[in-house]
Amino acid sequence: MIRNFIVAPVLGLLLALSGQAQQKIAVINMQDALVATKDGQKAVNDLRAKYGPKDQELQKRSQELTAKQEQYRKTQNTISEAAKATLEREIDALQRSMQRDADDVKQDMDADQQRMVNELGQKMMQVISKYAADNQFTAVFDVSQQPNNILYASNTADITQAVIALYDKAAPTATPTKAPATSSAPKPAGAPAPAAAAPKKPAAPAK
Repeated sequence: MIRNFIVAPVLGLLLALSGQAQQKIAVINMQDALVATKDGQKAVNDLRAKYGPKDQELQKRSQELTAKQEQYRKTQNTISEAAKATLEREIDALQRSMQRDADDVKQDMDADQQRMVNELGQKMMQVISKYAADNQFTAVFDVSQQPNNILYASNTADITQAVIALYDKAAPTATPTKAPATSSAPKPAGAPAPAAAAPKKPAAPAK
């Protein structure tokens, strides 16, 4: 399933600091920074733990639907019209139910993910503001935003790792939790639904 993990309005970042005699520019990859902090790792694992079982359930139902469709394909020319109609109704009901539940799971996961991004982003902004002021940067650009207008930036201008370390130092209480080994990783906002798309109902043969 945590949609290339994490873009939110709070990450659209330009910090303008006045009163500096010399222009000093830095860049940061906010996407990498957020998920690399202890808070970010814990949040990702929490999402995995919450939505991994739901994803597995949907995958199991998808397999059941596929098996039912295969049964239809193999028997459609040998079973009665009544039996064929019954099988078609069962396939349609399974498909509709699974798609509805997959949409609900995706909607809930997107909301949880966005809430997580907003909370982490607000804390990260405070850390970046302090780091930029302490190190006399006049502007900090987020290079994870697409598109961006930065054509070149020296490695010495990248403050991502320094900000991650400063964030974790300022918030040492968060310890990444270990998600169940069988859970699938949630994807960033904008990712597809956690389960595979429901197979299409086979077309009824011409009578």
